[in-house]
Amino acid sequence: MTRVDEIRDLYAYNRWANRRILEAAARLAPEELARDLRSSFPSVLGTLAHVLSAEWIWLERWRGTSPPGLPDDWDLSGLDPVRARWAGVEADQRAFVEGLDEAALDRAIAYRDTRGTPYENPLGQLLRHVVNHSTYHRGQVVTMLRQLGAQAVATDYVVYLREPPG
Repeated sequence: MTRVDEIRDLYAYNRWANRRILEAAARLAPEELARDLRSSFPSVLGTLAHVLSAEWIWLERWRGTSPPGLPDDWDLSGLDPVRARWAGVEADQRAFVEGLDEAALDRAIAYRDTRGTPYENPLGQLLRHVVNHSTYHRGQVVTMLRQLGAQAVATDYVVYLREPPG
């Protein structure tokens, strides 16, 4: 497996895991989605909005811009608008990843964080970071689901590998 094949596989896994966690969250009542559970981000909805926002911001950085925050017209006030926005980000992210070649993974990406601090990393490292970041926060959502008495969902990479392709 080439490095770019590995990245594509990680992003297929990331899409699968995001779908699973969004489906689990969809079974919650609106007040459960918004309940402050005292985590890194207070609520299930807030944590999902953070994952979505981070995936979008990193995609924009890879494309050559460093947004200081989200566009003003983004509505992340409920699960339906979050899911709708996620579909677009996921499609753009998928197209970006599918368009990569091996050389692109070594290309240095200069960007600024949301406070304006400049950084530079190889694209391959940043691509892996985003999947890792999303995995971390999906784990928090699983804990929140359990705190709410809801059914937790497995999003482990090995569970993804065991599922039939399709």
